[in-house]
Amino acid sequence: MLRLFLLFNFFLLNIYACQGGYNSCIQKIKDSQTICGKALYIPVKNNKLLVYSHHRPNAKILKYDPLLSLYLIEDKKKFPHPFMINNNLQLRSAMINNRIAKEGEILKNQVGLNSFAKYSKTLLIPAILSSSCCTLEGIVTSRGIIQKAYIQRFLSSKTVEYADIGIRVKNDGGYVIVTSSNPYLLHNPLKKEDCILSFDGVKIDAASVFMHKVLFSKIGSKHKIKVKRGSMTMSFRVVSKKRYGGGFVSDTFLEEKGIYFDHTLHIIKLSQHFLEYGLIIGDKLLQVNGVQVKSQAELLEYIENFKDFSSLLFERRKFQFFVNIK
Repeated sequence: MLRLFLLFNFFLLNIYACQGGYNSCIQKIKDSQTICGKALYIPVKNNKLLVYSHHRPNAKILKYDPLLSLYLIEDKKKFPHPFMINNNLQLRSAMINNRIAKEGEILKNQVGLNSFAKYSKTLLIPAILSSSCCTLEGIVTSRGIIQKAYIQRFLSSKTVEYADIGIRVKNDGGYVIVTSSNPYLLHNPLKKEDCILSFDGVKIDAASVFMHKVLFSKIGSKHKIKVKRGSMTMSFRVVSKKRYGGGFVSDTFLEEKGIYFDHTLHIIKLSQHFLEYGLIIGDKLLQVNGVQVKSQAELLEYIENFKDFSSLLFERRKFQFFVNIK
């Protein structure tokens, strides 16, 4: 009887937000001290904190997703009313911090790790995206909103990894179009401007759905993908590999080789393998395959245009030099 009584009271305490609306959610964020500077410390079930931060929390890290800047740590204060993931269809929501709530709606869903969701109101940063019952819909970042499917997967998975089949895509006139293809992925059959028709026999009509299926697939799993290339319809078998870039990490396909860039194309991380190439942290990339590039997006666009190797032009203290990568 005591257990039932406690469960009933816990239920009553957690439905007040539906009655109080977003004002109750603001109070819940205050009480839980969710916002800490530019970071979010969101209490979730099992006495854990879901942390969104670009700096490592001063705590024992239970899990870390570098691509989405998410951490899972212990909640030493054990906040009694954790935020639950909303598994129901939610047409309206609000960005909420410890002062205000801005109600709106998702205009464009998150497309994998390269394009976060777009919202109908100017972003509050940092903030959570919530229903009026204080169930978690997403995390508001400077790049857009990390939607709940990605948060749920981070919380429920044992290891934090994403799968990749070597392409990036976009929505274009009701179709899903390949915008770039990984030239370093062995036997990659997919090409830029391919139109994705189906994945594992399921029709594809949204880039967000397609990338969700790819990223959340098991690494090493085999898939059938059908594309339209020009006037021809083609089917391929592909195998999911590990994803190395995207989100808050550079995504140029060179991450698979061990080279990571900042937004100005300076090298910020380098594997030991590239020491023999003479590269060091701070080198700036100027050209790829003879084309000048000024952003990660441009690098991603032109990197596949090669036959035997990628020709990269770097600069270091006004000295320019080429590096060829197979």
